[in-house]
Amino acid sequence: MSNVLIINCGSSSIKFALLLKEQNFRIHGLAENLGTPEARIKGVTLGNQPVDIKIPNADHKEALEVGLSRLANHKPDAIGHRIVHGGTLTQAELITDEIVDVIRQATPLAPLHNPAHLVGIEATKRLFPDLPQVAVFDTAFHQTMPAHAYRYAVPKFLYTEHNVRRYGFHGTSHAYVSERGSELAGSFKQGGWLTAHLGNGSSTCAIWNGESVDTSMGLTPLEGLVMGTRSGDVDPSLHRFLEANLGWDIYKIDKMLNSQSGLLGLSNLSNDMRTLIEASEQGNEDATLAIEVFCYRLAKSLAALSCGLPRLDGLFFTGGIGENSAYIREKTLGYLPHFGFNLSIDANNNLKRGTEGRIDAGTGPQIWVVPTDEEGRIAQETENVVNGIYTTKKTEQDAVVA
Repeated sequence: MSNVLIINCGSSSIKFALLLKEQNFRIHGLAENLGTPEARIKGVTLGNQPVDIKIPNADHKEALEVGLSRLANHKPDAIGHRIVHGGTLTQAELITDEIVDVIRQATPLAPLHNPAHLVGIEATKRLFPDLPQVAVFDTAFHQTMPAHAYRYAVPKFLYTEHNVRRYGFHGTSHAYVSERGSELAGSFKQGGWLTAHLGNGSSTCAIWNGESVDTSMGLTPLEGLVMGTRSGDVDPSLHRFLEANLGWDIYKIDKMLNSQSGLLGLSNLSNDMRTLIEASEQGNEDATLAIEVFCYRLAKSLAALSCGLPRLDGLFFTGGIGENSAYIREKTLGYLPHFGFNLSIDANNNLKRGTEGRIDAGTGPQIWVVPTDEEGRIAQETENVVNGIYTTKKTEQDAVVA
């Protein structure tokens, strides 16, 4: 295949990208505010030409039709859909009626995401009825976790009858970064590594010989680290406290924990780490505290996940914060002196935006910055699935001829 179209549907937005393999170029765009008068598409087409199109009140299908019409006559050979929750599926799958049912059945576990993904699948099926379409699941990479890492200490029937367990997310990022990072380190998919995907959504992962053995996110993406607007771990009895003392219902509490907490809640200023660092430098104590909590909780998570590794070979930073903030990397590692990390201050500070590089001083566990490429990973998994289908069909045809 030469061209793979990547679709990532949200409840009111669509991210799309066409990866042109032969030209090593990507056409990408974002349709946002769908279903409102402010709906529009922004992006870049071939030749790095910007696109900004108003599409008032457009739905997902209409936005896709307009957006894909800007692909400069480059037609996709296959379509890969980013799907947040695939339950216990362990790999990308060709989209069939059965796989659509699996995505639909996982909706209670991802109520904001999976219904939007189904809308995207239906829309692209109507637009490209003859193309193979593949579902690539955020959760799939983590299905190698052992039971002692994914089970909650709650009554067994909640697991056996209602699928209450830890699933993990950001799987495409952790998979890509760990493979690329271990390749750079000269030990492709070998040894024990920690990955830190840090952005508005953040998670950590412990990876042994290329497989996830533990991760910070759980049943939902709310568990784990402090994030842009998500609280991460809190005492489960907080819900009862807020209901009893403030009269909040479960929906208000859930919105608060997902949309009003994290860096935004701590700082009462912003969920953007760049804004908080600038405010901290100007003496804003709340911003300073938000940064400290973020880094401490990140270090605490990395230390905890290291329990899943027989040996720790190193750490990979990725995501918008992980790739671009030398300050956050240094402060986080400062909380882990007993792990033997030896950060090179010069290498860390001199690493340019969007580039990969090693930032340790040559002793102790390795430390790398590896820019993630979730679109590239989804395209690769899509191609792998499609090539497998073609191989199977060819084998069956050859058998018939024989």
